[in-house]
Amino acid sequence: MATSKLQAFWNHPAGPKTIHFWAPTFKWGISIANIADFSKPPEKISYPQQIAVMATGVIWSRYSTVITPKNWNLFSVNVAMAGTGIYQLSRKLRQDYFPKDEAVAKE
Repeated sequence: MATSKLQAFWNHPAGPKTIHFWAPTFKWGISIANIADFSKPPEKISYPQQIAVMATGVIWSRYSTVITPKNWNLFSVNVAMAGTGIYQLSRKLRQDYFPKDEAVAKE
């Protein structure tokens, strides 16, 4: 049973013998780096970088659902990229445009 599932995974059109597996797998590094940046102060967050991360995530998440074969690794990494990009942008926007909220909270 396990052998047949492993063999099916190995021989899948988006399996580890193809670039369709490895490209999204290595793309997880971007999401992991973005998660590590959650501890960075918002002043150090770059609007262009986070907009690119978010837009890439949104666009490629949609694309990964319409291609054949379905590539769920590509879908999941791009959902993570969109999510981390949106979160980082929200941190930056709150810091830049709503600084009074933080000052009131400190008092």
